Amino acid sequence: MKFSQRLAYYLLGLFIGGLFVYIFLDAKDTQFCYLPNCRVLKDLRNKPLTISDKAQIKFDEALINMNDVKMCLTYGDVDFDKSNVKEGNGKLYVIEGQNSKKEPITVEMINFSEKVTIKDVYPTKK
Repeated sequence: MKFSQRLAYYLLGLFIGGLFVYIFLDAKDTQFCYLPNCRVLKDLRNKPLTISDKAQIKFDEALINMNDVKMCLTYGDVDFDKSNVKEGNGKLYVIEGQNSKKEPITVEMINFSEKVTIKDVYPTKK
């Protein structure tokens, strides 16, 4: 078999295999989170949320809503200098993001093994 034929078969197989992997992984809604920020936010998103009394006051005053918190959990940045601190049985994480009005906010969350508690939510001062 000539080199050109082997190369053609190789490229055809590579194309079919790549297409199969793309369709298979796209159907499962697979995400690849390798960076620390992405991994922490994904872990916090996948657990049920509870709200502390201090944070509930901010929600009642309509300074922030759950959609803003979910946007921070999707597009926010974890401040690792202030985060990963033991707080009771969990770890505190400080997430900086934006609310629906594009104003900077900070969300403090305690990550337990079974749930996530929103400790406090406040606007970030510049």
